[in-house]
Formats: sequence, structure tokens, C-alpha cells
Amino acid sequence: MREPLTTNQTRPIGRRLASVVDVHVSLSGREDLSGEIYRQLRSAILEGRLRPGDRLPPTRELARRLGVSRTTASVAYDRLSSEGLAVAAVGAGTFVGHLGAPPARRSAIAAALRPQPAWQSIPLPSWSWDEAEFDFRPGLPDVRQFPFRTWRRLIAAQFRPAAVGRGVNDHPAGHAPLRAAIAHHVGLARGIRSTADDVVVTNGSQQAIDLIARVLLRPGDQVAFEDPGYGPPYQLLRAMGYKVRGVPVDREGLVVDEIPPDTRLIYVTPAHQLPLGMTMSLPRRLALLEWARRNDAAIIEDDYDSEFRFGGRPIEPLRMLDGSGRVLYVGSFSKTTLATLRLGFIIAPPSLQPAVQGAKFLADWHSPVPLQAALAEFIAAGHFARHVRRMRLVYEARHGLIGEILRHLFGSQLEVIPSSAGLHICARTPGESVDGIAAIVRRAARVGVAVHPLELFALSRAPSAGLVIGYGAIPTDQIEFGLERLHRCLAGVR
Repeated sequence: MREPLTTNQTRPIGRRLASVVDVHVSLSGREDLSGEIYRQLRSAILEGRLRPGDRLPPTRELARRLGVSRTTASVAYDRLSSEGLAVAAVGAGTFVGHLGAPPARRSAIAAALRPQPAWQSIPLPSWSWDEAEFDFRPGLPDVRQFPFRTWRRLIAAQFRPAAVGRGVNDHPAGHAPLRAAIAHHVGLARGIRSTADDVVVTNGSQQAIDLIARVLLRPGDQVAFEDPGYGPPYQLLRAMGYKVRGVPVDREGLVVDEIPPDTRLIYVTPAHQLPLGMTMSLPRRLALLEWARRNDAAIIEDDYDSEFRFGGRPIEPLRMLDGSGRVLYVGSFSKTTLATLRLGFIIAPPSLQPAVQGAKFLADWHSPVPLQAALAEFIAAGHFARHVRRMRLVYEARHGLIGEILRHLFGSQLEVIPSSAGLHICARTPGESVDGIAAIVRRAARVGVAVHPLELFALSRAPSAGLVIGYGAIPTDQIEFGLERLHRCLAGVR
């Protein structure tokens, strides 16, 4: 049996040969050897796997690797050259020819495999506004003010041989110094008493929710979500086979009396409700904890951007008020550092720690160690606290400016929902329908303004008309110009 060949190609760039590319040729069980080499290389060229200018292996090397005669390889190359698919250059080799038309793409293979219905229609996020002139998308931090020089130094230090060590895997719960730094941070910033042993590092808050559900729920169990609320974990748990129900939110937060009686897990954002922005009142928080105790349920407290609180008395997290060990506190560094960092954490009761760590181990063993180690040093050296303090002032100024402009410029067109934290403001539009707001958002996108409709956060209940206006990704001096352009869209003026 002849072994398959992976050839190493190079592309000519000017007078030198460029980097190596690979193509696979297999003659196992084949009879027409020359014809098979020709057909496989031809397919690779027409499908774009071999590109114009790629250098084909010399016939002597090709013949040796495939265990055929050099004549067999030469005949295959001659057929390619006769069709203009290959060009021989004296003293340089044989290269893929420059075709006049784009490479023909192979038609999709009709597959017998089909995903489960729940996974067939997962809505993916849209990247169509990545280059928006005025970016009001919520949940994005200001990367322009991140201390990249410090971060690059910390990351570089983690890729030295001494830091990489023996290349062994880390503990599934996470890098020990980062777990300790997280416990110290939430203790100071949120008053949560915990140790490193209580922390599990995750790939963002979504993985945290995934792990919690896996260790707590059985197929068919019911989960309650704020509605409107955070869509991705809601869709995740539905796809995993749980019954997920939306629960209405009023000015005090989640309406506890509307939680279905057989609910096993409740997801809330009490410090800054996503997306409406209100803070869950103390009586409502106490009522939620009592409901969970009485109904033997667990609570996921997603404290996603509480570091950016601009006024009023700091609120106690549910975790602080919890006397029966039913709250799993989830946090993330996506809002405070970089959205692309994808590091989060769970602070779980001791009774759940072994199971959560085991679920993390089976999911992906552990989060990337160099990132964890760099973040641990970033926190321990005080860079994180300084960055958060600086950004809190920046976001507070933007929050106030947007609120003032919305009230004066938009008037009765928008009903701003009071909030004092986070990276966005929510406003209802009493004079517009949901479809009307969707049209306004599309019109705004065409003129360079990115903003999200409130409808995007509707889960299982009827959507409301409104806008969710972020201020992390837009410079302060561009806010007024961007909102003026949005106002013209709302008024139907291009």
C-alpha cells in the first residue's frame, strides 16, 4: 500500500520562494497511478487549495514519496501543463498556472447527518457594524484606553521558557494566583467573602452558566430568565434540553411572584439589569432569596458590569445576602478589560466546587494559562484597579452626557429608563412600534450609526419597542454628533 503524500510547496515572490504550503495525494488502492496523481492535483488547483504561483514538488521527489516511477509523475505534470493548470519554469520548477477565471468551488456534498432541531437555528451575532462611524453598541469597553503597553509586557513574560515550564496542563479550577486575585478583588469591590478555593476560572460568563447548568440540572428541568434579558445563555440552555421561561421585569427588577413554581435555576442581573438598566431593590432581592430557599432552587447572579457604578449607595450582591448557599456568583473581565479576553469566573458554594471543577475539566480542561497568569499579575500589581477607576470616570461622563442629550434632543420620542451603572442606557419609544424601531436601526446603520433595538433582548415574551444605547466603544467627543444623526433617523430624515 502506497502512503499518502503531503507535498511541501513554495510560492514565488519576486526572486525568492515564499512559505511552504501543503497538498495531499493518496494512491492507496488505486490502479491508474499517473491519472490519479493528475486528477488529485487538478482538483486541488480548481478548488483553490493550490493557488496560482504555488510551486509543485519536483517530479523526482514526488515519485520517491509516492513510490512510483519518475515517468509516472512526469506524465501527470504534462497533462496539467497541457491544460494550462501548471507551468514549468527552466531552472525554477513547476508552478500552478494563473487561471483566467476564479477557481471553481466544489459543490457541497449532500450529507446524511443532521443536527438536533434545537441547534439548527441559533442566531449568530452580526458583525456588519464593525466599522460604524458612531458605535453605540452596548457592552463594549473602550479599548483605546486600555494599558496595552503594560499588558503586552505581562503577556510576553508568560511565553518565556521558564514561565511555560514543562508544558503540563493546569488545574481545571484555574491558575492559582488568578483565583486568589479574583477572590481578593470581589472581596474589596463587592464585599463578597471568598477564598481562592471558591473560584473556578471560565472562558467568559457564558461558559460559567453552561457549567452550572450541567452540574445542577437534569434533562427537562425548568430555568427562569429575566425577560427582556441576555439571549445567548437563554438560547444555550434551551438547546441543551431544559425548559427555559422568561419572567417579566418591572422597576424593581425580576418579578419574583411570576417565577414558575417548578423552577430549578434562576438567572438574574440584579446590579444592573440587562438590558433595561434598573437595580433590583433590596426587598425584591430578599424575596428572590426566600423564593429559592422555599422552592429548593439555585440562583445565578451575573454581576457583569457592576464595577462601573456612578452614584448612589452600593448595593449588596445576592451572594452577600445569601444565608443558605443557593447563589452562584458569576463575573467576567470582558467589560472591564477587553471583550476579546474571554475570561470569567464562578464563585460557587463549597458543596458544588468538586462538580463544577469536574465539569470544567471535561469541557476543555482549563482556560488558557498564559492569559490567566498575565491577568493575575495585572490584578496583583494594581493595574486592574487603576484602569477600572480611570474608566469609571470616563464612562460616568459619557453616561451623563447621553442622558442629557436624550432628554433635550429627543424629548418625548424617547423615555429614558433611569440607571446609574454599566456601559449602556436603555430608552423606550412610546410613539414607535417594534417594526418601526427595527427600520430606524437599519436606517441608522446605513448612515454609520450602530445601535441595538430593545427587541433584540426579548426572550419568550412579546418584545418592547426601544433602543439600547452603549457608550463604551464611542469616544466622548463623538457622542453628540452620533446622537444627532440618530435623531434624524428617528425623525425619518436622511
